[in-house]
Amino acid sequence: MITGNTELIAHIGFPTHSFKAPMIYNPYFDHIGVNAKVFPMGCKPEDYPAFVRTLFTLTNIRGALITMPHKVATVGLLDDVTPTVKIAGACNAVRRSADGRLQGDLFDGEGFVRGIRRKGCALDGARVLVVGCGGVGSAIAASLAAAGVGAIGLFDAYTDSAEGLASRLRAHYPLMEVSTGSNDPAGYGLVVNATPMGMNEGDPLPMDVSRIAPEAFVGEVVMRQEMTAFLTAAKARGCRYQVGTDMLFEQIPAYLEFFGYPTTTAEVLRSLATLRY
Repeated sequence: MITGNTELIAHIGFPTHSFKAPMIYNPYFDHIGVNAKVFPMGCKPEDYPAFVRTLFTLTNIRGALITMPHKVATVGLLDDVTPTVKIAGACNAVRRSADGRLQGDLFDGEGFVRGIRRKGCALDGARVLVVGCGGVGSAIAASLAAAGVGAIGLFDAYTDSAEGLASRLRAHYPLMEVSTGSNDPAGYGLVVNATPMGMNEGDPLPMDVSRIAPEAFVGEVVMRQEMTAFLTAAKARGCRYQVGTDMLFEQIPAYLEFFGYPTTTAEVLRSLATLRY
């Protein structure tokens, strides 16, 4: 039930057809008796800067979830951001402080790291390949660096994206090996698809899966379907893996805390969610 007292959390991106957050947050809010709702809001890039500022003039808005393609653009639109946002160059959560300042944080990477650790993926000193260096890839790379990996390989179709992320990582983690320019997964213990490849039927694979070691762990960010073509191919090689929605479930408790709501666990969220693919 939506009433005049319902608090709004905007889920902003474009397009919105793959959004899963409303099917996770809203059942949880109903379960704990919080009068809040997550609403999908489709906004094209050219309209986004003006829209964000206007959105936060609403008196009943609690915050915003930011997704593709706006995570990078958001950083320059805010008054305060965390160190994680600065390293990743992206933001996926915005709130308004008591004095009206817009504050941003980033939880994609935290959710991804928490999820793979719970599945037994050891990160201390690990060699990691991240393919896709946009908002989500940058977030994951930043959190993996903070988790103590030994080396990160970065690849993006846009060379400047990979090089920019590499420069920021080297500045904050000078002892970590950082390389760019190749999406060859051979020799890596953790391989991450952080591209949109897999959102649409017939998309090419983000890398040569036959080059992934069977003992490697594989992570996905695409949430359009649970088993993407990439994960299906990796599973056939014997790899352990994490589906895209696991990253989402694991980061939601951090979002809830950021927005000032009661937190929970990924297990509770999964038990309540009404996900559809």
